[in-house]
Amino acid sequence: MQSVVPAREREGLIDLIKAVGCLLIVAHHLAFYGPMSDVVMRVWPDLIEWLFDHGRLAVQLFLVCAGYLTAVNLAKLEAINGPLLLRLLVSRYFRLAIPLLAALSVTVLVTEWLRPDFDHSSLSAVPSWDQAWAHIFFLQHLLDMEALSAGIWYVAIDFQLYLVALLAVAMAQWAHLRWPHVTFDIWRRQVWWVLTAASLWWWNLQADLDDYGVYFLGAYGLGWLAHHVRQNRQQTRAWLALIALGGVAWWLDPRSRLVVAWAAAIVLALGPLLGFKGAQGLQTTWRRGVQWLSKVSYAVFVIHFSVSLAVNAGVTYFWPTQILPNVLGMLASMGLSLWAGGLLFKQVEHPPASFKRWLAWSGVFMSSVALAMLID
Repeated sequence: MQSVVPAREREGLIDLIKAVGCLLIVAHHLAFYGPMSDVVMRVWPDLIEWLFDHGRLAVQLFLVCAGYLTAVNLAKLEAINGPLLLRLLVSRYFRLAIPLLAALSVTVLVTEWLRPDFDHSSLSAVPSWDQAWAHIFFLQHLLDMEALSAGIWYVAIDFQLYLVALLAVAMAQWAHLRWPHVTFDIWRRQVWWVLTAASLWWWNLQADLDDYGVYFLGAYGLGWLAHHVRQNRQQTRAWLALIALGGVAWWLDPRSRLVVAWAAAIVLALGPLLGFKGAQGLQTTWRRGVQWLSKVSYAVFVIHFSVSLAVNAGVTYFWPTQILPNVLGMLASMGLSLWAGGLLFKQVEHPPASFKRWLAWSGVFMSSVALAMLID
């Protein structure tokens, strides 16, 4: 049986998962970095501890959604060659890098502005030129350099995973040309099953690989395979394979990140068949809110840390130990992060990405680094 899901339902479900993930990751960083959360923890220790320990699992939701959406887009490719692969990769880089560079420019300047009066471990050191260049090309973690903002390792991982996806398509095409009796689509499917299994069963168990995309390829691949289950005419076999992938991974090493990614992939594959339409099933106001939050989620992700730093510093300066101001400060930080993300999306992320705009924002970022050095 073939399951063809209307695009609006598919997008609604993706919107809901991304919106939830966006709120969770901002809340996790608020709990993780403090110092407002240290004060709030006195009255709500269980909540802060849960966000501290488990909020980061929202990353698995983003990985699964990214894999699913990449599968949707690359399924349209009938063939791929070197120039097309490079063009797609550069386009992805610009889309990720331009909002990140704008957000990092703000973070670097906010950090230096706060440094004299806010002595806290969440502040990064004054950046060096080598560190700045590494951030421009997503190499900071591979070069063992301190990140200038929270969570930006994910941007580098997303880029690596997209490169793997393009190479997987190229590999499937090469195999089809070598053994043409097997269709290109089957080869592409088999390459992804193998890569996902390798990550879930081996790479994801090696902690020293967590700076590399292969460590996270399992969650990304589950999203890709969720799309395959939706489109496969032999759904029973596809479902058994998806369940077996996660089941064997759980048997090898039970871990919460696997459960979240596996569950998200199953929801993506199964949700519409159960009559669940994601954001489309919500009331109009809520639906618009979910759709908006999903749309700006990347911008919120890259800008929220600078907002959190500023609010933490202000509340700690005036009300270092009072419960209510710190509770309200955490809520204000969440709201301001969403506002700043919406502004960043509208002004920076939404306009078409181009080399000229990347060059301009690279210049802005390097200027902010130079100014930070001067201030220091």
